[in-house]
Amino acid sequence: MTSNETALLIPTSTRYDSLLLRHPSNPILTSKDWPYSINSVFNAGATLLPDGTTLLLCRVEDRRGLSHLCAARSQNGVDGWQIDSEPTLMPSPKEYPEEVWGIEDPRITFVPELDRYVVTYTSYSRGGPGVSLALTQDFRSFERYGVIMSPDDKDSALLPRRIDGYWALIHRPMTNLGSHMWISYSPDLRHWGRHRLMLEARRGAWWDANKIGLSPPPIETPRGWLVFYHGVRHTPSGCLYRLGLALFDLENPEKCLLRGDSWMFGPEAEYERHGDVDDVVFPCGYTLNPDGDTINLYYGAADCAIALARGSVRALLEWLDANGSCERRNRAQDQ
Repeated sequence: MTSNETALLIPTSTRYDSLLLRHPSNPILTSKDWPYSINSVFNAGATLLPDGTTLLLCRVEDRRGLSHLCAARSQNGVDGWQIDSEPTLMPSPKEYPEEVWGIEDPRITFVPELDRYVVTYTSYSRGGPGVSLALTQDFRSFERYGVIMSPDDKDSALLPRRIDGYWALIHRPMTNLGSHMWISYSPDLRHWGRHRLMLEARRGAWWDANKIGLSPPPIETPRGWLVFYHGVRHTPSGCLYRLGLALFDLENPEKCLLRGDSWMFGPEAEYERHGDVDDVVFPCGYTLNPDGDTINLYYGAADCAIALARGSVRALLEWLDANGSCERRNRAQDQ
């Protein structure tokens, strides 16, 4: 092994500060809170409504094992949730056969140009999971576009503005070569092309080897698009889902500027370690406080509850500076 190769394996930092602090009320939503009979609730998209209300669009799994989406609203984003008395968005397999086995894992992006919220979600068909898209103003009625990325594909979110005149969608197709993050472009949200590899899963023993995917929608900062992504570690006792960070160029979002070498948030609490699927933290949404820095990250815990963790965008970027490396170095690590 050369000295350069050895240097690649030396940690850039030995500090492991808590960047995301779990809320003491966790888990903030469980099946016991639901106004109708369900099996579990998890993996919620999140947004702030114009009146400051936090809306979570939750993945709800029924006792058959099929999922639908249901909205929960709170004045403070922590408690006092007002949950729709019936499903907010149900699968519609007659009109959209790609939804025959349910709809899952929504991400919400407010798009000022459209004055609409764009919801991307996983539609589960006989061919596997694909990416579907819908528009809404009020989370009561939806304009469905149907499937926009065919199976096997998931973990998607739309950027809130056009890039060089085109809408940009991050998603995670799965191939025989692995599960990596891609970005694709569209003039109209319906027809997609110019597919580009955005971030590769690493190989070998890395925490994010072989399978990664976008978590919540990217956060636009002056330095670039800050992205939470999940990595899946395969262990003898099952899969382990943890979170990492990466930063992408604002005007060329397929260009990775920094990628954290280590994971920065993983299952530790009892409600994250044990549930329908053990050892999972899986965020699909966040909100930002009026200070523009405090982030409220909503995540699925062990596929059976919704939990909340808070952090600072500034601190996340500082951590990435201290613990990240450039894309060229990450490619070297993959060899």
